[in-house]
Amino acid sequence: MTYIESEMIIKIMEKVFLFDLDSTITKEEILPRISKLIDKDKEMEMLTEKTMMGEMSFEESFGLRVDILKDLPIEDVSDIIANISLNEKLVKFLQEHKNNCYIVTGNLDVWINKLMKKIGMENNYFCSKANVKNNKLIGIEQIIKKEDVVSKFDEFCIAIGDGSNDRKLLEKSDIGIAFGGVRNVAPALLEICDYAFFDEDKLYCFLGTLIKE
Repeated sequence: MTYIESEMIIKIMEKVFLFDLDSTITKEEILPRISKLIDKDKEMEMLTEKTMMGEMSFEESFGLRVDILKDLPIEDVSDIIANISLNEKLVKFLQEHKNNCYIVTGNLDVWINKLMKKIGMENNYFCSKANVKNNKLIGIEQIIKKEDVVSKFDEFCIAIGDGSNDRKLLEKSDIGIAFGGVRNVAPALLEICDYAFFDEDKLYCFLGTLIKE
């Protein structure tokens, strides 16, 4: 696997930018998009919304959402995700400052690895891990705790996200930024973030000033 193993400790730069994936780097929530293939999008959107708003724990919700999609061939899911719409300015920032940027997502390694390679982040992401057999998902090996990623860095951490499941990640980072360019920011995130942006261009410019400071 090309994602970063949880045991690794990173000590390579002065500032680290930790980006959520869904509705931060992407222009939509990934799992609801996939669920349309099997006409489960309404059920998936309900679970996703409850998670983003903090009405259900990520762990509980993610298990239910994965169960909805587990019978889909992994290659089909990863191909769709690889072509999902992206916030191009934020992807541009990732590519301009690759040594300083990481994606932190609860999504599964086998589903997102093609997208990570496509945007040049195949060695710069943390995610949940899947158990696979015959190109089918048979279970979840490990669900990532986003806040644990911060402890892997000695550097100054800047975290960017949109949902309540990003709250602990932002709280533990030195600077927490809420991004509402795709969907409404979770109220729980607005309560604790240092900055909030609702426009991708403005966030891109702000991140550029942070990396130069």
